Amino acid sequence: MRSAREQQYGEEAALDGAVAGREVPVTADGLPEWLAPVARAAGTIEPRQLSRFLPPEHGGRQSAVLILFGHGPRGPELLLMERAGTLRSHAGQPSFPGGALDPEDGDPEGPGPVRAALREAQEETGLDPSGVQVFGVLPRLYIPVSGFVVTPVLGWWRRPSPVGAVDQAETARVFTVPVADLTDPAHRVTTRHPSGHVGPAFLVENALVWGFTAGVIDRILHYAGWEIPWDRDKQVPLDWRS
Repeated sequence: MRSAREQQYGEEAALDGAVAGREVPVTADGLPEWLAPVARAAGTIEPRQLSRFLPPEHGGRQSAVLILFGHGPRGPELLLMERAGTLRSHAGQPSFPGGALDPEDGDPEGPGPVRAALREAQEETGLDPSGVQVFGVLPRLYIPVSGFVVTPVLGWWRRPSPVGAVDQAETARVFTVPVADLTDPAHRVTTRHPSGHVGPAFLVENALVWGFTAGVIDRILHYAGWEIPWDRDKQVPLDWRS
């Protein structure tokens, strides 16, 4: 059975059109069994269970990210990218593929975020959206430093396609991280920003994943029941440029 959130996005996407000329249903049908806990959590999770930073009543730039799960040589994995070090904001920071909604993506309250997440992922990593099954849409969150209102879109990489940095001026690299590494306590740390903000982080694939991306991953691991107890006192400091 699909959740109310799945029905809302899936049915409106089917009615209103497509990404790259195809409809974008949102359904958990046919997922691998290991993804079932994520799909179940997506149907019930509340915004404040994901973050204390929630969208303002008015304003904010609508955007979406694709949280894409695949199955690689070491089992379940997650697709990430690293932003170019020359960018004005979030330079060198690992993130999910994604970006701001364009007018052609459609209604931000309906299918727009799903279309934007797939479109941006294709533009940034070169993946083929037709190989992605969107199985959930999480509540919108807020990134105060940039003013983005972000809708996380959950996908299953049913038919993997080659990926890489499409534009080196924006993306330094595209890589996958085994879920086993994300849950490994040895790879988990806490970051502390000079501003005082403290949050979860991951030391994986020669990268420090922190901020919004790490926070969402942390909550997914928790509510999917994948989290393994880890040392939250192990801290990595950040500088003002982060």
